[in-house]
Amino acid sequence: MATTAAPESSSSTAINVGDKAGAGDKGKAPLVPLPAAAPKATLFGPAKAMGTWRRRVSSVFDFILRVIAIGAILAAIITMVTTDETLPFFTQLFQFHASYDQMPAFMFFVIGNAIAGGYLVLSLCYSMFTIIRPRLVGARLLLLIFDTLMMALTTAAASSAAAIVYLAHNGNASANWVGICQQFQNFCQRTSGAVVASFVAVVIFMFLIVMSALSLRRRR
Repeated sequence: MATTAAPESSSSTAINVGDKAGAGDKGKAPLVPLPAAAPKATLFGPAKAMGTWRRRVSSVFDFILRVIAIGAILAAIITMVTTDETLPFFTQLFQFHASYDQMPAFMFFVIGNAIAGGYLVLSLCYSMFTIIRPRLVGARLLLLIFDTLMMALTTAAASSAAAIVYLAHNGNASANWVGICQQFQNFCQRTSGAVVASFVAVVIFMFLIVMSALSLRRRR
């Protein structure tokens, strides 16, 4: 009888364990995995597509501004280089002549704007690359760095030329310098126009820097 009692006890134990497990699970809802969150949609599609579209529009506007800046710098250089005036009254010993290459500030103006203009032409390739690949960060960061450097160079060149143009118009009473624009009217008008065109390029550089900085900030 001892040998038959052991299996009954074992069977009873197995049934009790199963009953406890079933009792523990009773009343609990089955675990169902939650559905994946759908992408946030906008009027033009998913948010990612909308962000890419905005970056591409910004890159196109960046390209247009660079073309305008090239035109402004070319206008400034051509106007300054072709500035040359000789007064009609002169003798064999004295001749009143004004040219841009007689003043180092104007020479620096031409060289600085030429460097900035050459950079803008080369930067068009990178700007087009950001239109094709709007999510590319490296090209945009490179443009931001060099735009800042070229803006500083163009500002320095335009400011040095503006100081000479101011003296040509108003002179300096403390140094007994008289203005020459009453005699060299064409010279002063053309140099003033060149300076204004160069400062237009500086303003465009500022817009380009702000646009690049905002574009990089959105990608963080």
